[in-house]
Amino acid sequence: MKQYIKKIGFMFFSGLMAFTPFTNAQWTGPKKKPDSLRTIQYGPITPAHRTDAAMQAFRNYGLGQFIHWGLYAIPGNEWKGVSARGGAAASEWIRSWGGPTAPKDWKNIYDNLYKQFDPKDFDAKRWAKQAKDMGARYVIFTTKHHDGFALWPTKYSDYNISKTPYKKDIVKQVVDAYSAAGIDVYLYFSVLEWNNPDYMGSVPKTDEEKKRFDRFLQYTRNQLLELATNYPKIKGFWFDGTWDGSWKNAYAFTYKLEKELRDKIPGLVIGSRFRNDEFGARHFDSNGRLLGDYEQGWERKMPGSFEWLDGNDWDCVMTIPPNGWGYMKDWSGIYTKTTDDLLEMLMRSRSMNGNFVINFGPDGDGNMRPEEDRIAAETGAWIKNNAAAVYEGRHADFPASSYGYFTQKDSTLYLTVFNRPVNNIVRIAVPKSFKQVPVAASLLQNGGHLEVKPADIGLDLDRNTYYDILVPASFQTERAFVISIQLGASAKKAGKLMDAKM
Repeated sequence: MKQYIKKIGFMFFSGLMAFTPFTNAQWTGPKKKPDSLRTIQYGPITPAHRTDAAMQAFRNYGLGQFIHWGLYAIPGNEWKGVSARGGAAASEWIRSWGGPTAPKDWKNIYDNLYKQFDPKDFDAKRWAKQAKDMGARYVIFTTKHHDGFALWPTKYSDYNISKTPYKKDIVKQVVDAYSAAGIDVYLYFSVLEWNNPDYMGSVPKTDEEKKRFDRFLQYTRNQLLELATNYPKIKGFWFDGTWDGSWKNAYAFTYKLEKELRDKIPGLVIGSRFRNDEFGARHFDSNGRLLGDYEQGWERKMPGSFEWLDGNDWDCVMTIPPNGWGYMKDWSGIYTKTTDDLLEMLMRSRSMNGNFVINFGPDGDGNMRPEEDRIAAETGAWIKNNAAAVYEGRHADFPASSYGYFTQKDSTLYLTVFNRPVNNIVRIAVPKSFKQVPVAASLLQNGGHLEVKPADIGLDLDRNTYYDILVPASFQTERAFVISIQLGASAKKAGKLMDAKM
């Protein structure tokens, strides 16, 4: 996957109306709005903040699963005992392995790995059951990564699953198994193809280059329409490899292609990474409007605050190793995220109305790592006890809590506590302007009643009132826990204090 994402925002200079990109602006702070607006022909196709059933389902997913699987699972980020860590950007990028550690004739070796791709243990139903038990409500599955190898029997390339010893359509098995389990399927598709002679990164200049890249564009269109035709159960596409100048220059083509895909599958959900406008602005057009149905730039990162999102839908896709998407044989010497790490990120995402997607990288036989199996089981057990806070909860307009993260549904406020206070008193700050305050509380996982007491601290010029929720010392848990807080009218009004004289 992309190791970084160029962030697009544009400044307008009076008179010249020239554009200068805000380097890394989109994902490092609040989005910058242009000083004035341009006429844009190739802007958003769908309306902002869609309210149809497909988009409502997206908002309710909460947790998702990403699966990176392909030929790169065979080497597992190494070859004949030599690690590719220092020579390839990531395990699924291993074809690009270079430098002194790279094997001789490596690209040719890699391009022939399909001849031994025969995942004897692959069982899509087993994967789907694990995802269901984990609590995932959608899956993003790699149909084709940057190496160009297709996990479905595409008619438009010989470099596909039908030419392997395995032969069977993997994409179909995944779509059918996950759909049968009640999990929505999104198909990952990389536009960029390293071994395709018609692909080029830079803008085609000569007639011959233009002819070649036009051939590539038509090939890409054919494959995407083929996926939409073969697997009509899918709910969306997750695009990658769309950052090169050649693709950005094809804005008229990609605009039309997005329309074709949406016509093919009504309600299709597409992230912001697919295309750009005629001025080269990606994710958001040059007027700051979202290109696609949700922000797709939160890869291994999260917004610093809810306000950064400007009301847009979004998801965060996250690896377990630092940047390990595809299978890695060796996890030693690197930090791998724990279940607690991932649950914290999940609830942080939900507190800002986002979905959280955990990546899995099966090995060449089709097995998840034991560590992935454990994380899936532990995550599922936790979500089973705290489902309401995960799926039903939305952003709560309460002051941030040092204890954890708020989510809210109607008059029920959920606080997922990751940092338990040593005195077992969870103090909730409530702005004095709020008409509803905590009136009752319980532990979500077992329904245990918790005492709620007003705490009128009396700080000068304080805009908040406070309510203490008492957690019994006898309540012990190895993981974060959720307090369900019922909001209602305050029984008594806080006394007005004289301001301190300065």
